[in-house]
Order: sequence, then structure tokens, then C-alpha cells
Amino acid sequence: MSFFNSKILFAVLISACLLQFCSAVPMTTKVGANERQCLYAQVDQIDSKVGFYFAVQSGGSFDIDVTIIAPDGKIQYQEPKEKQGEFSFSASKLGEYQFCFSNDMSTFAEKSVEFEITVDSSTLKAELPAISGDSTNKVEQSILSIESRATSLLRTIQYYKTRNNRNESTVKSTESRIVLFSLFELALMVGMSILQVTVVQLFFKGSRRNFV
Repeated sequence: MSFFNSKILFAVLISACLLQFCSAVPMTTKVGANERQCLYAQVDQIDSKVGFYFAVQSGGSFDIDVTIIAPDGKIQYQEPKEKQGEFSFSASKLGEYQFCFSNDMSTFAEKSVEFEITVDSSTLKAELPAISGDSTNKVEQSILSIESRATSLLRTIQYYKTRNNRNESTVKSTESRIVLFSLFELALMVGMSILQVTVVQLFFKGSRRNFV
């Protein structure tokens, strides 16, 4: 393989990895109480691999209703009160797929949801330069290996991020409960002290009257 072809393969490899990494960056949306939000992904090729990842980062019990609707209106996936999940399927219909989050079960808590939607049409092979078959296979294997490792690393980072957010929320909730309990205990002690002083005063007043 010539030096020129090596440079082309290297450029294709780097470009593919960068495109994969950029398309895999998750986004965050906020779903208010009794609110339903839908996101859309366009599929232009039959049997395209559609991937969907979500994780509730904050709000309430960290759960939300999730629904995926196909372009023909049929429900592709539906689960209530999910905290985190990953779902993939091969698109059998062309058009817009809806990815909906519903927070109907909550009356006041706003939910922050991190999500990622990917549509893979497997067009990478057609974009490779026309060179020898062995070289192409090596490039494809390298790209798939890097993609798999990058996806695994990204999922691990997302998992620890979600876990950290939930632990932080638990700590804040516990801290607020401790403060409220301490205030209640303080108010109870003050009330008991006032009650004891009042009872003692009434007791001595009654004793003086009997003595007189």
C-alpha cells in the first residue's frame, strides 16, 4: 500500500471517529410537572439502526414515562417510570420517529433528562476510497473497534455522571430532612420547657392559695 493511500485511510479513520464522537454527544432537556415532550429523528433509509439512550438526572424519584412512536403511529417502545435505559432497533418505516418523555405522574417536580438519539445508515463503507480489499477490511475493523471502545467509555462516563447526580440529590434531600427534624426537635424542646414552667407556676400559685 502506497504512502498516499495510507494518508487517505488515516484521514478517513480520523474523520469517521470524529463524526461518531460528535454524533454521540448526549443532550439534556427539562420536563415540567404534568408535561409531555417529544423529540424527533428522521430516518431516510430502511433498516437503519436507531439507538436511543436516556437517564433522568434530577427531579422527584428520578423516573419518567418513555414512549417511542414510529412514523405510522404505532408504538415502538413504551415503559412507565423508567430511570435510565438504552434501546435500539432497525427502522422498518421511513419518516420521523418520535421519542417522548411524559412527566404526568408528577404534580410539582420538574425532571431533567439526558438523552441521545443516533441513526446509523451504514454508509461508511461506501465512502471509503477504492483501494485493496485487505486494507479496507483493516480500516473497517479499526473503525469498529474504536467506535465500540468510545461508545463503551461514553456509557461508563454517563453512568457515573447519573450516579453522581442521584447521590448528590439524595445527600441534599437527607440534609434538608435533618435540618427540618432538628428544627422540629428544637421547637418541641422549647414547647416542653414553656409547658413545664407554666405547670410549676400554676402549682405554686395553687399551693399559696391553700396556705392562705
